[in-house]
Amino acid sequence: MSRMGLEISRLRKELGMTQKQLARSIGVTEKFIIEIETGRKIVKDNLLKRISKVLRKEVGNLDIYENKPEPDINVEKVVEKPVQDIWNDALSGVIMNVPVYNYKMDRELGKRKLPIIANKVEGLPKDKVIYLLIEDDDMKGFRLNKGDLALAFKTSEVDRSSIYLIEYKEKKMIRQLRAVSGGKIILVQNSGSIITNTVYKKDVDVLARLIRLEINL
Repeated sequence: MSRMGLEISRLRKELGMTQKQLARSIGVTEKFIIEIETGRKIVKDNLLKRISKVLRKEVGNLDIYENKPEPDINVEKVVEKPVQDIWNDALSGVIMNVPVYNYKMDRELGKRKLPIIANKVEGLPKDKVIYLLIEDDDMKGFRLNKGDLALAFKTSEVDRSSIYLIEYKEKKMIRQLRAVSGGKIILVQNSGSIITNTVYKKDVDVLARLIRLEINL
């Protein structure tokens, strides 16, 4: 095992971080980290900087660039922030805290974590993704029950027959929208029985399209 591999392994363990977690935070496989720590892989400069950013951010100087005697390390003094803060910093580039909103979207109710892949969340721009707390049973026929969470994408377009958060007659609501001819759309409510309402599209403000439902068990 190389000295660099030993040093990376030691610092990783001091943070309570597994090989899999370190790999995920810098965008490589767990096998790759194992090979680095056991000396079977040579770490290139750009990767070393990424590893150093994760392990050094709250831990101080690594001294892995020079062949110096290892100093005695007092972990309690070195780790000045809570472990959760360290993880928030380390994973800020791969995990996003997606806000949870009510229908008015005027108050953040909480956050849910989702992975960032290719600088997107669920294949969508990060700044457009939100969670909505279902506030009523107007759409329980579509299995959207009060208290459930729905992942949504902020948009003003109706691009297909989907379920949307809309504002109609100064009221925000969840409805299925179906585009029809003549500049009109059909609003579909399903609280156990289906109610439809055909209106002019210009009279409806589309706020977000629901992507996925997270059921409250």
